[in-house]
Amino acid sequence: MIDSMEVLEYLQSKNKGNYDRDNYDSFLKKRRFSFNVPSIHITGTNGKGSTATYLASILKHAGYKTALYHSPYSRSPREMIQINGEQISEEQFNKMVLDNQKDFDKAGLSEFEIETYIALTYFQEQKCDVAIIECGMGGEIDATNVFDPVLSIITSISLEHTAYLGKSVTEIAESKGGIIKPRVPVLIGNTIKGDALDVLTSIARDNKTKITTLNDYAFEKLVDDGYTFFYGGFYDLKVPTKATYSVKDACFAIEAIALLSDKFNVSEAAIREGLLSTKLKGRMEFKMNNPLVIVDGAHNPEAIQTLIADMDKIQENKPIHAVFAAFRDKNVSNMLSDLSVLAQEITLTTFNHPRARREDEYFLYLDEFKFEEDHKQLIQRLIDEYPDDIILVTGSLAFAFLVSEEFDENVYLKK
Repeated sequence: MIDSMEVLEYLQSKNKGNYDRDNYDSFLKKRRFSFNVPSIHITGTNGKGSTATYLASILKHAGYKTALYHSPYSRSPREMIQINGEQISEEQFNKMVLDNQKDFDKAGLSEFEIETYIALTYFQEQKCDVAIIECGMGGEIDATNVFDPVLSIITSISLEHTAYLGKSVTEIAESKGGIIKPRVPVLIGNTIKGDALDVLTSIARDNKTKITTLNDYAFEKLVDDGYTFFYGGFYDLKVPTKATYSVKDACFAIEAIALLSDKFNVSEAAIREGLLSTKLKGRMEFKMNNPLVIVDGAHNPEAIQTLIADMDKIQENKPIHAVFAAFRDKNVSNMLSDLSVLAQEITLTTFNHPRARREDEYFLYLDEFKFEEDHKQLIQRLIDEYPDDIILVTGSLAFAFLVSEEFDENVYLKK
């Protein structure tokens, strides 16, 4: 039996501090690689993962063999590679890594490039009807940007990954706009305005394609187990989440289906069931009562602001104790500053991921915030000490995914 831990360690050893496409493009050229599954390509600062998940669920319920590639993962890269909601098997994934290992090493590929190549190859071999492909970072130089989609989606644009994508919103818009292809329709979020919108409009014009902007949803209502809302002629739609931003992500999926109505036959029933059956891990998940434990993967300042707005609706004047862990390339200064307005206390921590910040990487913030190395001990202590308060776990999608799974596995117990 192939040792999956060895495969994971091999992949994580391929993380690099800088990124360019030269090695990857050369590798694909030597392989004569092409990806021909009809695909929807999604990028954006926030919302792309949820949008991708909703779209995959709707198309699956419409009867299509639907591939989904999204990131990050919490424990295994296999989580990123799914067909009709089923992860690629451990045996298949390990075999594809080991069969190509010499060529991966020779080409000098990064972990994400290897995972992307395996995902696209697997989807093609499995003869999927449609694929939903989420960018890992940016757009133009992202490892996923190697095919012509049937639709490009750009959910939002704000400052992130500035070391890689640019120091301004304009530069980041240029990077994310790299997924726009000649005569391929583009759907963008209605929060994209000003210079960012001008950049995308110019790129679309050069590619002789049309931009559609997402419309506003209406009559959103928080109910016991989620939100109901109206969008695009559909009444009383429902998503089983208490994250307001997920309503907008669901609307992206609905609008995308409308734009692709000439290619995919999707009924209203498939849309409704696809949304209703989608459980979004790590997005405003309520994992325990007394104390109320909420896990949310807000991972940049824009997402933290949205989280704060959602928490205001449910806080009920209860003190909030935040557990925060982030990737090292994130703007934690602004995130912690904004979160401090909401939370009575914030404790920094880390988790087992190659991109996770360690204690020494929080050195600028250790005078203001406590740091505890073991996030599981930290969360359990807060549960024990504050049974009447709110425990908020946030800072990273991968961290949120991990903690959500730990709750599902009964790692955390009430006294």
